[in-house]
Amino acid sequence: MTEPYFPPGAQVRLVACDMDGTLLDGNGELPPQFWPLLARLEDRGLVFVPASGRQYAALTRIFPADELGFIAENGNYVVLQEEEVFAAVLDRSLVDEVVLRFRGDAGRDAGVVACGKTTAYVERSDRAFLDEAGKYYANLEVVERLDRVEADFVKVSVFDFNSSQTTYDRLVDLSQQSQVVLSSPHWVDLMRPGVTKGTGLRELQRRLGIGPDQTAVFGDFHNDLPMFAEADYTFAVANGHADVRAAARRVIPSNREGGVLDVLATLAE
Repeated sequence: MTEPYFPPGAQVRLVACDMDGTLLDGNGELPPQFWPLLARLEDRGLVFVPASGRQYAALTRIFPADELGFIAENGNYVVLQEEEVFAAVLDRSLVDEVVLRFRGDAGRDAGVVACGKTTAYVERSDRAFLDEAGKYYANLEVVERLDRVEADFVKVSVFDFNSSQTTYDRLVDLSQQSQVVLSSPHWVDLMRPGVTKGTGLRELQRRLGIGPDQTAVFGDFHNDLPMFAEADYTFAVANGHADVRAAARRVIPSNREGGVLDVLATLAE
C-alpha cells in the first residue's frame, strides 16, 4: 500500500509551489487539470502560492492576481492579493558590476536581465536571447544601457546558453556582496544577501498567520531548498536535482507525470 502524502490529522492551509520543472509540464505549460484543483483548494480554504524566479508580472499572466499570493523573483518580491508584502532592493553598484562583466563579451553566450518590481530590462536584443528571457519576464524592455535605467532592482539574472555553472563560477566572487544562486541549468540569480524563496514564504506565513506545520512546499532546484526549511511537508519532483530530492520529505512523480497534481488532489478531497 502506498504511503499517504500527508499523515492523519494534517491541517495544510498554505501551498507554495515552484513553477518551472515542478508544476509546469515538459512544454513549460500549466496542466489544464490544475484549474479545477485550484478551485477545490480555495473552497477548502487553502492558499496556493506560485513561488518562482519569474517576474511578478509574468506570474500574474498565468494566475489571478487578486486571488493569490505570489513569491516572485526568488523571494525578492512578495505580493498578496495585489498588495506588496515584501521587496528586497539590491545595491545599485552590484547590478552595474554584473552588467559590466558581461557587456560585449563575445566569448560568452550569455545575457543580463536587471529585474525591477514590475519591469525587467536588458541590453542584449537578439531574438534567441529575448525568446529565453521572455519565458520568465512578461514585461521586458530593451534599453541601450542598463546603468542608465532609473529603477529599484530586486534581482539581477544571467542567462547562459551553455551552462549556468560557468557563469556562476564567474560571479561567485560577488558572494560577499550578494547571494549568487544557480536557479536552473541556464540561469544564475544574484539577490540581496539572506533573501530567498524561504524569506518570501516566511513573510507570507507571517501575514496570513500560518505556521510550518500548516505549509506544504514543492520544488526541483537549489533555489527551492530555503522554502523546505519553512514547511513540515516538503516534496521534490523526481526530475529535480539530487540535492533537492535528498532534502525533501517525499519524492513524487516528475513534472511530466503530474506529480504535484497528484498531491494537490489529496488536499482537495
